Amino acid sequence: MAKYSDTIDLYSDDGKLLKSGVTIDKVSPLVNPASKKIVDLTKRSIAVNLGGIEKGLKAGKLGKGTIMGRELDLPIMDNKDAIVAKIKEMVDVEGGDTVVNEFKGGSLLLVEVPKARLDSAATYDAAISAVAAATTYAVVDQFNVDAFNASTVKAACWGGGYPHTMDMPGSGVTSVLNIPQNNEGIGFALRNIGVNHFVMMTGRNAMQGAALASTLETAGEFEMGGAIGPFERHMLLQYAYQGLNANNLVYELVKENGQSGTIGTVVQSLVERAIEDKVIVAGKKGGYFQFYDTKDPPMMWNAYAAAGTMAATLVNCGAGRFAQGVSSTLLYFNDLLEHETGLPPSTDFGRVMGTAVGFSFFSHSIYGGGGPGIFNGNHVVTRHANGCAIPCVVAACALDAGTQMFTPEGTSAIMGETYGQIDVFKRPIQNIADGI
Repeated sequence: MAKYSDTIDLYSDDGKLLKSGVTIDKVSPLVNPASKKIVDLTKRSIAVNLGGIEKGLKAGKLGKGTIMGRELDLPIMDNKDAIVAKIKEMVDVEGGDTVVNEFKGGSLLLVEVPKARLDSAATYDAAISAVAAATTYAVVDQFNVDAFNASTVKAACWGGGYPHTMDMPGSGVTSVLNIPQNNEGIGFALRNIGVNHFVMMTGRNAMQGAALASTLETAGEFEMGGAIGPFERHMLLQYAYQGLNANNLVYELVKENGQSGTIGTVVQSLVERAIEDKVIVAGKKGGYFQFYDTKDPPMMWNAYAAAGTMAATLVNCGAGRFAQGVSSTLLYFNDLLEHETGLPPSTDFGRVMGTAVGFSFFSHSIYGGGGPGIFNGNHVVTRHANGCAIPCVVAACALDAGTQMFTPEGTSAIMGETYGQIDVFKRPIQNIADGI
């Protein structure tokens, strides 16, 4: 990749300096060891709800329904160690290259599938298929389940809809990634992760959740060709300032406006900081209105606008403890920013504003199909902003006090209990800084 002269200081989510004088290429998802580990483990890590499989089989709950007469009372948790050993042996490629992390007394597993399985596959679903098949066979083998009941075990592990549906509804084996068939186009896999998943994986820490979402959204942009040529610097600056709190900009904007600020005062603070840092300078005057100029409109100014959008989200949605306000925050912060400066390209060349208009309609307006927490960067409504809208939605949902119909705890608890126990997922800001 190209080498850049832009340098930043990386700060933690509590405003402490982590690394100084970092060139922006060092935070690239193509280069940074922690970012690469996040992407790698996202593809290779599969959650297995052993306790849930046992309870589901006992009650005949398969997929999304219950089939009376198909109940199986198998002491899976009493035989947990033997079943885990069988899963590990079957998923192994070269012997000992499968990692099984146990949580909640072994009722939840997080299986790291060997890299060789994905290296030899066309898509990342090689991970979930291997683990689902191994879990099925481990249970069948451990309890000598006969041919007439083995299909019931398979339904509990694979989901009641497989194979006549593309996905695995009600499966006891899950991945943070959606199936490839649900991706809306080239390179959308890493952007097809639900907002509530990020919230739970980072323990409702708004800035860490935003950083994790920003890392995977940016990696997705690289994957889909959105970071080639001059757009690489564009994406890296946006990622660093909005997602990784570069130069402590997000933190300081929130601190300055957190007590009594509004979206409008964050706009004012951002413009003042941009003038101070010489990102923008006063241009011509039109009557009473002061226009501003910048030599770097699609790059550094966009990065500052993205950081301001994040800060405005934290201030506004944090004050109200509501996630629903995030769409209007995304819209009106950027609208006010354009009117304040006279600079046309607000965050992501205006695409954040466009995304926000549709997002407000689909998340809670006339349509009201669901709260912000069930959206993702692959969704037809929120896919248009290139990596810089979903992190703000994650921050808003982390600060939400229970106003959504679909709470993070209700949709994504298992993600927090498995992926959220892995440090690189839980504290991406520190891990990425440590990797430099």
